[in-house]
Amino acid sequence: MWLIYGAYLGVIAIWSTTPLAIKWSSEGAGFLFGVSSRMAIGALLAFALTLLIYKRLAFFRSAALTYCAAAVGIYGGMIFIYWGAQFIPSGLISIIYGLSPMIMSVLALACLGERGLSVVRILAMCIGLCGLALVFGQQLQVSQSAALGVLAVLLSVILNCVSAVSIKRINAKLPALMVTSGGLLFALPAFLFTCYIGEDTWPATLPERALGSILYLGVMGSVVGFMLYYFVLARLTATQVALITLITPVTALWLGCWLNHEQISALAWYGIACIVVSLIVYQWGGWIVWRDRLAARKSSLKLGNAP
Repeated sequence: MWLIYGAYLGVIAIWSTTPLAIKWSSEGAGFLFGVSSRMAIGALLAFALTLLIYKRLAFFRSAALTYCAAAVGIYGGMIFIYWGAQFIPSGLISIIYGLSPMIMSVLALACLGERGLSVVRILAMCIGLCGLALVFGQQLQVSQSAALGVLAVLLSVILNCVSAVSIKRINAKLPALMVTSGGLLFALPAFLFTCYIGEDTWPATLPERALGSILYLGVMGSVVGFMLYYFVLARLTATQVALITLITPVTALWLGCWLNHEQISALAWYGIACIVVSLIVYQWGGWIVWRDRLAARKSSLKLGNAP
């Protein structure tokens, strides 16, 4: 049991520190070098682990389609989040990514026919959109680039959700590590090409913090965090796992303010509060309503049976 708790805390720690590490990895080099070098490290490590555990990377039609779908989320999602991270606080990145379950449910309804939306969850989405609008409005007051940074991170979230729904729709039944490895390998040429055409020269030297962040993201953010998440997902309830998406935005925001001295305005805090409330309502609002209705029904039955 302690192993499960350790993995759970590990996921929270990695997801909380990833946004700040993304900002630090671009120092002295540029965001394209930061993301490309991270993905190169992650791809090599994931592929080596795949060969060690499974002896080969599966390559049949549905597997190749799965890798392509994963590559769309990895390349598109990472390019936009790294670009947006140049202009907005790292904590806001995690807050916006907290909207992933809501966006995923809409896409799952449209593409997979899953019935996961209720009146309570639609209300939660409206609250979340209001919070996002407040955050966007505040960043627009800072600069146009900051507002575009918010939109870029939101687009990154959407691409990641599209990728996840596509992988589920293909349903190749591949191990998580193999999907990660194949997706990274398929996306890596696009990263390297983009880095080649987007930047004149690669940096001759890197600040220690940037180098450490790239190594950390390549190993922990791209491979270890993914493996720990699926380890936890297989052993805990969905409700327990859902707590991660509530904890990490808050801890990432705190780390950004503490370690990177990021300033958050009052209006942005209102928006952040709305998003956190929307996540709570989305995850547990339906259960609370169901519990209250059940309690009311039991109470009425007792009154009906009373002498």
